[in-house]
Amino acid sequence: MISPLTTLPATDPAMILRCRDRQYAAELIAVALLHFDFFTWLDGHPGMDTEAVCAHFGFSARPADVLLTLCRAHGFLVTDENGGHQLTRLAQEHLVKGSPWFLGPYYEPIRDTPVVQGYLQVMRTGKPANWQARAGAEDWHESMLQADFARSFTDLMNCRGFLFGQVLARALTPLLGSRTRLLDVGGGSGIYSATLVAAHPQLSATVLEQSPVDQITRHEITRHGLEDRIKVLTGDMFTCPWPAAEVLLLSNVLHDWDFPQVRQLLEKSAQSLSPGGLLVIHEAFIHDDKTGPLPVAEYSALLMSITQGKCYTSREYGDLLEELGFVAGPCQDTVADRGFMTAVKR
Repeated sequence: MISPLTTLPATDPAMILRCRDRQYAAELIAVALLHFDFFTWLDGHPGMDTEAVCAHFGFSARPADVLLTLCRAHGFLVTDENGGHQLTRLAQEHLVKGSPWFLGPYYEPIRDTPVVQGYLQVMRTGKPANWQARAGAEDWHESMLQADFARSFTDLMNCRGFLFGQVLARALTPLLGSRTRLLDVGGGSGIYSATLVAAHPQLSATVLEQSPVDQITRHEITRHGLEDRIKVLTGDMFTCPWPAAEVLLLSNVLHDWDFPQVRQLLEKSAQSLSPGGLLVIHEAFIHDDKTGPLPVAEYSALLMSITQGKCYTSREYGDLLEELGFVAGPCQDTVADRGFMTAVKR
């Protein structure tokens, strides 16, 4: 029988995941195009920086950054060294009203979809919309406190974690050294801890998760027969104390939060790790110049709608980590538009 913890597939499912990850990208462009006439305005005000864009449209900083990154990744605008934005010829010809090739009417059928309406809220308030734009639904963070939703969402993340976790475990092999104690913060089903300890016999792990996800984690760890090597600690990662660790994993966690919360989690990471400890951030990373990659920029649009976060650059993480007493390493690609970066506690 094939073990999903130790056997990689022969194929790369990147395109399958991208179909899902880009789910909301078209709606974000529709919001900019139809509700704010963003491209026509920028064509008449070339060189405006992000602060001026936010002031004019009433955008919050986080969604503005996601929108501008998506537009750069699509080749709709460029940003100069002073932070000024200017449309490309592509956008001038097809996204500006008055152009004979204007394609705004092509997006009219999705002008008032629930996702677009959710984006209008997010752009102005910075707060996430309802989960999957369902009427009367809570946002993702609130929904995760409900047992049924937590189960379905954890399953959603778990199915890709078998692949992501194995590739990450193999890539970390030359970096782990003699370290033995892993803390997996916000570890969901525990799939990343499971793949890591399966690949590295010297490791034992603790998964920190809140209720009701913690019960799902315990069930999954037992299903893999790893309960003697992986423990589950119940708690809110923002408020509970973290145990000491030699390796600390933040896998697909930071992208759910705005920058103040990212800083808080990295501060707690610095407190948990002793000198020489290894921090691993496993994510989908935006390029440092925020020009792409396009699949990650599209995924960031999805995250911006349903969570309090977005995809960040390795430089954004690295600058903060240096402040907190880490030596940050480079970002390394793994599989399906994901990657990781490490940082060693001084």
